[in-house]
Amino acid sequence: MKEYFKAGNMLNPVPAVMVSCGTMEKSNIVTVAWCGNACTNPPMLYISVRPSRYSYDMIKESGEFVVNLVTSDMTYACDFCGVRSGRDIDKFKHLNLTKLESKYVKAPSIAESPVSIECKVREILPLGSHHMFLADILGVTVEKSLLDEKNRFNLDKAGLISYNHGEYFELGKYVGKFGYSVKKK
Repeated sequence: MKEYFKAGNMLNPVPAVMVSCGTMEKSNIVTVAWCGNACTNPPMLYISVRPSRYSYDMIKESGEFVVNLVTSDMTYACDFCGVRSGRDIDKFKHLNLTKLESKYVKAPSIAESPVSIECKVREILPLGSHHMFLADILGVTVEKSLLDEKNRFNLDKAGLISYNHGEYFELGKYVGKFGYSVKKK
């Protein structure tokens, strides 16, 4: 038996990512759970950020940001960056995170992240509580240990986390491969 709820965000779990923005000299990190793929060709993704967030203006003014995937070892830092403002604290310094110069954008990547996705804002869509930054993916940096002999990503080995209604969970249990339901035996 099912029960009806009021309209709300029930598409969970979602990735918990740390978005770095600004420059190597003046940067910030904001935790974002409203993030996802938007298009394959050209490669695009989106993040949704409240306009009141310190990072919002940094991203809007520069038109750039980096989405850094989060491992279970980074969960504390991910949570901290979501509840403390960069107006009050240098999150890179406070959390002992390493700024890594990005190849295509001025915003630093987070060296401790296994995957950093460099983005350029294509469009900002005001939606209500959050504004969506639709962005082109300019480049991706990946931890070499996550590449196999055929140069494919093995992100299942990274210990990535997801966010589900206020809680973080580590991903990793394999349950199938795209297309397995119709694969000839």
